[in-house]
Amino acid sequence: MKKWLCILIFAILMGSWWFLEKVNQVKFEPLNISDKFVEIKPGQTFTQLCHQWQKNGALSHCLPYQLYSKLIPKLFALQSGVYALKGLTVLEAVAKVSRGEQHRFSFTIIEGTPIWEVEKKLSDAPYLNQDIDNLSSQLMLDYGSVEGWLYPDTYYYHGFDSALGLLKRARDKMQAVLQHEWQNRASDLPLKTPYEALILASIIEKETGLHEERKKVASVFINRLKKGMRLQTDPTIIYGIGEGFDGDIKRKDIRQKTPYNTYRIDGLPPTPIAMPSEASIHAALHPQKTDYLYFVATGNGGHYFSKTLAEHNKAVQNYILNKQNSR
Repeated sequence: MKKWLCILIFAILMGSWWFLEKVNQVKFEPLNISDKFVEIKPGQTFTQLCHQWQKNGALSHCLPYQLYSKLIPKLFALQSGVYALKGLTVLEAVAKVSRGEQHRFSFTIIEGTPIWEVEKKLSDAPYLNQDIDNLSSQLMLDYGSVEGWLYPDTYYYHGFDSALGLLKRARDKMQAVLQHEWQNRASDLPLKTPYEALILASIIEKETGLHEERKKVASVFINRLKKGMRLQTDPTIIYGIGEGFDGDIKRKDIRQKTPYNTYRIDGLPPTPIAMPSEASIHAALHPQKTDYLYFVATGNGGHYFSKTLAEHNKAVQNYILNKQNSR
């Protein structure tokens, strides 16, 4: 009798030791995954996920976790999505998934980028549902072009969110900013609609990267529009050439009459030429009061502004032709 009692006690002790070992294993075992992100599919159970991890060598055994899941089933109720789980223990990873703490991906629209660059970047965005077919129609824009209508900012999304939904947020923000600026615009502007302001803002965005210059650049274009002068701005030519632009505007490009060649057309081009920032929209609708009609790049990021053609030609000689001749 004593012999069997000793065996029973020994078995209980061994079982308790094994159980404590497994509890420690469950608490502290690292999840050894190499993937940056882990996708949890709808309806996937922890047992399925654990066997997948075990097969890939991410953990040693599933049995301890299966036993643990019987004690705390809520902890092992997975929520679908895409998660960043590297560097966590198995239990920490499972808890993160059960709480639905998905990874937040970011997508940035940079001011001054044209729509084709945004669309290419969007198509390369990870874990984003590419549900775009006819973007202009899907965004319910009546202008025949999405150009200019996406507010430059960083937008966050979760795995398999809608690309269209992301761009709708960008559109809504641009519409709100443009409407606010239009309602508070300066008086006596030669701009008939908010859309014309958006077009001009996109040109200002491409002409200068200096915040302090935007209103001065805007004044040149506003003064030209008031006088009926052509805008004669290189970024519109470049936009008209499109993705095939090789970095060099040639004489034939300046001579060619296209809807975007403001050396050959009167007034504004038919659409914006990039996604303008809020600062450029504000500048277009609140230009500095000047008599400037010309400007030329100085080579240090800024521009020299002139009131007369003679002064402008002299500035071109100083900043452009002399630079070319010194090469």
